[in-house]
Amino acid sequence: MNLGVTLSSTSRQLPLDDTVALAREARDAGLHSGWFGQSFAYDSPSLAAIVGREVPGLHVGTAALPIFGRHPLLVSSQAQTAQAATGGRYHLGLALGTRHLTEGAFGLPYQRPIGLLREFLTALRPLLETGEADFHGELLTATTPYSASVPGARPTVPVLVAAMGPQALRVSGELADGILPFLAGPRALAEHIVPAVTAAADAAGRPAPRIVALVPGAVTDDAEGVRRRAAEALALYERVPSYQRVIELSGAGRAADLAVLGDEETVAAEIRRYRDAGATEVVFTATDLSGEDDRRRTWKLLGELSRG
Repeated sequence: MNLGVTLSSTSRQLPLDDTVALAREARDAGLHSGWFGQSFAYDSPSLAAIVGREVPGLHVGTAALPIFGRHPLLVSSQAQTAQAATGGRYHLGLALGTRHLTEGAFGLPYQRPIGLLREFLTALRPLLETGEADFHGELLTATTPYSASVPGARPTVPVLVAAMGPQALRVSGELADGILPFLAGPRALAEHIVPAVTAAADAAGRPAPRIVALVPGAVTDDAEGVRRRAAEALALYERVPSYQRVIELSGAGRAADLAVLGDEETVAAEIRRYRDAGATEVVFTATDLSGEDDRRRTWKLLGELSRG
């Protein structure tokens, strides 16, 4: 099973050289991938491109880039450039974002998000595959008067969506290569998320989707202390309706209940639960909730499990 870690997030911004060094450590530990959240600081596709080029062998991805305020032509250019820079090891993660962020920070109306997602993916796929588009939708237009292909951007960049609700899962199954659920425990994955996105992909004649589960977790001897810190760090998600729903479907009372914490045996057993629930990949997040010793223990275990 491919296992990875987040190397940056909205709360974890390191100097570029430190991020590259951390990525090398992740690769040397045997991890398959490193992922970068999008904040108002670093541009995550650019950061992934730099790190992926500096650290051969490590797959890199964005988790995830909000589509409101962005255009498929520009996102395609970013993604293809990152793919060429990394020699085919880049993974594009997209998200709907939230009403609070979209309207408060961007000043854009958060209207028809599912419709926008469908049109965005419909326009984006041919751009990534052929460098051409001629799409005229209700919410956006994307046309190419000349080729938008980036030399060396092969294979076609895989597209994943941070989808967890029924409508977003349906669109993602039809038009994307997989999903990036966060705070979706094994129960929610097995009973709601994986069946929905897989059925949509099957109905559209597409391959079985990748299920890249983002999971807060750490190997630690202080599970209670780390969970208390996780409760503070993850509390904002409990105010977002889509996360409220998936936390409840996971059988948890709060986001921190879904953090995977404990010794090596405990964490390995939980990762197997995610695999059995249908996750094809697991990415550990919130590595800054614990100390450096715990982080190294966590990465060592993940690397061992990833190598099989």
